Amino acid sequence: MNRSTIISMLLILLGGGFLVFRASTGRMGQSYVRVAQVNAEESLQKQLADLDDKLAQQADKQSKESQAIKASRDQLGQRINEVKGLTWTTRTPVAPKHRGEEDVEFNWPMTIGLWVSAFGMIAILSFLFQDNILYKLTEAILIGVSAAYAMVLGFWDGIVGILFVKLTPGMVRETVIPATPLEAEPEWMFLVPLILSGMLLMRLSPTGNWIARWPLAFFIGLTAGFRLVGFLEADFVQQIQATILPLVVLEADDTINFGATLKNTLTVLTVFCCLIYFFFSIEHQGVVGGIARLGIGFLMITFGAGFGYTVMGRIALIAERMSVLFDDWLWLIDPTGKRIGLF
Repeated sequence: MNRSTIISMLLILLGGGFLVFRASTGRMGQSYVRVAQVNAEESLQKQLADLDDKLAQQADKQSKESQAIKASRDQLGQRINEVKGLTWTTRTPVAPKHRGEEDVEFNWPMTIGLWVSAFGMIAILSFLFQDNILYKLTEAILIGVSAAYAMVLGFWDGIVGILFVKLTPGMVRETVIPATPLEAEPEWMFLVPLILSGMLLMRLSPTGNWIARWPLAFFIGLTAGFRLVGFLEADFVQQIQATILPLVVLEADDTINFGATLKNTLTVLTVFCCLIYFFFSIEHQGVVGGIARLGIGFLMITFGAGFGYTVMGRIALIAERMSVLFDDWLWLIDPTGKRIGLF
């Protein structure tokens, strides 16, 4: 065996022995929940009271918002008789230090999820040592789960939550989304996206795949149009507006606000110097060359600040993951006091 294999085996043996010891003593990787019984009728009564308070705060009782609150209240009022005697159980995550209390119990699903998350993070981080089968397996699982989650989310939020609710609100209310408003009526204009979506599926047909080009062209053109307007507004118009600033800012009593004045002056000066650097019709010599070099300096400061911000964001992400490993899973640190008095 080569040296890297020996090192890997030693790390696995040491890490596995440490995990077995910690797990056998009950000092790591456990999740607890507080169990509570909720009465459906009392819950609806509380929601009705909250809606009454919101309605009382409305100045215009005939406004659209007031009418929506009244409709929600009427809908809840009709359901009170239907839920009498019904109860359900809630499980709220709590810190391990509460595990000896009467209504706190060990939770297997959350504990299994914590261990799977921890092993997945370790497998991904193992790529820093060398490429291995655990990293490849975890990467494939992550991609597959992400794709499946995106598909299910798109189905329930897009197809069921929007399309079916607009076309068949009554059926959706009786089957999958009871919170669908009672006053909702079918909107037949949503047949158009339904037909276009069906035409997209013709891409799978060996003979009729040309039909999918029409809705695809429509979606691409529509998306490009919306994005173009958004980009022009955000990246062009608003950028110009942000640089049209008064160089001298006065307060209400006609005194100069030196902080705002300095800020506006630096903003206009920076934009001017950067534009001069990209103005290649004039040779960058003399005064123009000096201004261009100053523009390069401003650009380097901007790029450096952007890079530093990106690095800090990535460091924050890895710090959060390390907190899950060492705090929530291994119980080696306790910065928030979740296990005070436990051992």
